[in-house]
Amino acid sequence: MALLPHEVFQKVREAKSKNEKISILKENETWGLKDIIRGSMDSTVKWNLPTGAPPYTPSPAQSPPTSIQRENTKFTYFVKGGKGDSLPAFKRENIFIGILEGIHPEDAELVVAMINKETPKGLTRPIIKAAFPDLLKD
Repeated sequence: MALLPHEVFQKVREAKSKNEKISILKENETWGLKDIIRGSMDSTVKWNLPTGAPPYTPSPAQSPPTSIQRENTKFTYFVKGGKGDSLPAFKRENIFIGILEGIHPEDAELVVAMINKETPKGLTRPIIKAAFPDLLKD
């Protein structure tokens, strides 16, 4: 079973070497994981949401209704220049809050950090370039 992004990042933080971190990322590669990394670290990705954490009620950690692997396709609504530009701000923000309330609470924290351009702990640009060479555009 695939690890959730927060579980992958936990393993990366605990890894002792750069090669071990790269290996963990490659072994657990999912679009949800890569979207969080790119959204956090790529300066060409500009978010069309207010910074900070919105008010939301986290889902229960034991049984979140959905996962980042299912919800990451909605990130296109939040990127400046994406299909969400035509939506009213409140609608775009409601979609965002719906994602946060549906996924694992620790993954929700990662998504909020992504919108605020905060790199997940334990990651560096050289590690990401080695694990996923074409992921970051800048």
